Amino acid sequence: MARLHDQWTVLRHGPLREIDEGLLTVVGDIPMPFGKFPRRMTVVGLADGRTAIFSAIPLVEPEMERIEALGEPAFLIVPSGIHRLDIRPYKARYPKARVVAPPGAREQVSEAVAVDLVTDRLDDPDAHFLTVNGNSDAAMLVRRPGGASLIVNDIIGHVTRTAGFGPWLISLLTGFGAKQPVVPRPVKVSNPAELAALFEEWAEIPGLRRIIPSHGEIIDDQPAAELRRLAQALRS
Repeated sequence: MARLHDQWTVLRHGPLREIDEGLLTVVGDIPMPFGKFPRRMTVVGLADGRTAIFSAIPLVEPEMERIEALGEPAFLIVPSGIHRLDIRPYKARYPKARVVAPPGAREQVSEAVAVDLVTDRLDDPDAHFLTVNGNSDAAMLVRRPGGASLIVNDIIGHVTRTAGFGPWLISLLTGFGAKQPVVPRPVKVSNPAELAALFEEWAEIPGLRRIIPSHGEIIDDQPAAELRRLAQALRS
């Protein structure tokens, strides 16, 4: 596991994009041999002028100002024990923000910063913190007037494009979605039948418009059908 950052460390990243009302996302790079592997941060505008930051990535100041203009960061969601690289500098920058992690990742995340919450306490009827895969991984369901978005972590990968041959090969060999969305092989699925049932439940979310993974491209072409396909693969 990479050494945790203690200081605000800006690595190469793309532009912050608004993909729906009060929903921002940005893709950054994780340096790897022979290239860079993508990682994604998503920022969710909440009620009462607050935001929740899912899988924090330090950005250049103009982009951080866009996040702060959306709302005061109130929740820093660390979606698993291995997505804690930059949580220390984020907590230092936003000391009033509450750190949220899945129950199964609390011990690992606590090695970086204290965890304040392990349940859905966002106090917004249109944004919910979820836990999956034996409570070891986090997700969010965000509803907007035009439809719903699912923000997921490592439970679904869709890394079809990478900066360099090495990361693409790693994506292909480890099953991180080099060809289509998958449940990555490195993810230890605690109960395949239970996860399949959850995917089928998610496929029935009214107005589901997109799935936003931590690694890879947004799944906005028939996301419900993709969830059903993933569920079938888990059951086979």
